[in-house]
Amino acid sequence: MRLLSLAGLFLFTAVASAEEPALSRISFGSCARQDRPQPIWDAIAETRPQLFVFLGDNIYGDTADMDVLRAKYGQLDAQPGFRALKQVCPVIGTWDDHDYGANDAGAEYSKKRESQQIFLDFFGVPTDDPRRRQEGVYSARVFGPEGKRVQVILLDARYFRSPLKTGFQPGEPGDGYRGKYAPNTDPDATVLGEAQWSWLEKQLRVPAELRLIGSGVQVIADEHGSEMWGNFPRERERLFQVIRDTKAQGVVILSGDRHLAEIARLPVDHPLGIGYPLYDVTSSSLNTPSGNITKAGIRFANEINSYRVGLTYFDTNSGAVHVDWDQPDPIVRLQVRDEKGGVVLQQRFPLSRLRSQAAVR
Repeated sequence: MRLLSLAGLFLFTAVASAEEPALSRISFGSCARQDRPQPIWDAIAETRPQLFVFLGDNIYGDTADMDVLRAKYGQLDAQPGFRALKQVCPVIGTWDDHDYGANDAGAEYSKKRESQQIFLDFFGVPTDDPRRRQEGVYSARVFGPEGKRVQVILLDARYFRSPLKTGFQPGEPGDGYRGKYAPNTDPDATVLGEAQWSWLEKQLRVPAELRLIGSGVQVIADEHGSEMWGNFPRERERLFQVIRDTKAQGVVILSGDRHLAEIARLPVDHPLGIGYPLYDVTSSSLNTPSGNITKAGIRFANEINSYRVGLTYFDTNSGAVHVDWDQPDPIVRLQVRDEKGGVVLQQRFPLSRLRSQAAVR
């Protein structure tokens, strides 16, 4: 049985109903080549998720021709596994660069207004939804009854984003490969834009026990030099600050983009810490894996990430958040699953871990 109708899901500021069941099985993923087979949907559907969240590069549009962009969304929609998943659960999402319209693009992309409407069409967003009128595709909703509320906040890190800055400084040999981008420390540089920042602060004050913040690019990892919030260190610090200032509890970040999967954790005692461990679960790609293949057939790449907990997984994957609400202290499982549905990475902990000690007292 479906959790909610799609129309109900896309109410922009909708809050949970006391009659809604608790949201305990959420799947997510990113980076799906629409012109290639996508067998992973079968394994995702077998877990009977109550919600699937796309985190960007949902297609590879890479065009300023809106007819081409629309046709590529049509290719995704025609994938048999994806069509079957939509019969199991609602599908929501945000975008990253390739479905936005151009590689590594930000506010300068000339067709962003037109692309936004095609994105909203694909996700079945009603014509009277505020996202049809606002700039950017950011959205939020709370699911489940009081005491078991899950807030899903999907950020738009493209529409307003300032230019990237090149000129990275490589480390010593063996430190790991890295991308071309250096930190943009311009005080006027932005990732979200002021309207979205104001909206996010309000959303973080909405009551919820668990909050899943979806970002197309990684938030916590800040050393690899590819696209990430770390390209804009002031904005990254601002994100952590707004979580602290709003006293938002239960925050977990979901991200994509990288064609690899890993789980990162910002420690409590980090200078930018939010008062409890902040996890960033990266799942990518749904059907286009990356990394070097060794003679043993193992995908491997040497990339530094001081915040990583566990290993990096380079093959096809999806992500999952499972919550056991029946426990006195609900158990949260943050997972990365392989193409067959097997769990390859996991962090398991009680929900109370995502509460600051000040809040507990």
